[in-house]
Amino acid sequence: MIRTVVAATALALLSIGSLHAETLLVDRVKHESRAMPSRGMRAADVEKRFGAPRDRLQPRGGQKRQWPTIQRWVYPAFTVYFEHGRVVDAVANKATPTEIGPKPPIR
Repeated sequence: MIRTVVAATALALLSIGSLHAETLLVDRVKHESRAMPSRGMRAADVEKRFGAPRDRLQPRGGQKRQWPTIQRWVYPAFTVYFEHGRVVDAVANKATPTEIGPKPPIR
């Protein structure tokens, strides 16, 4: 009985140790959120502060009047989403392939 408990405890501790080896994108973003554009910034201000984006993706949406067109700019560390020339969101990109987080944007 005691050996079973000890073995189960050891197995639980090993699995906890493996969880700490994974890097979560959410944890990294908590520390880096000041290094991204904030909601409501104008596109010109984003480009002035962070420089030209690495890539400007094709706009998405706009098929109907109630669906605004969304512009997407990709920087090395984050992707910025604009609606009517203003930031609606900025999302951190994965730093490494092993980091757990969102998939890359659809091109």
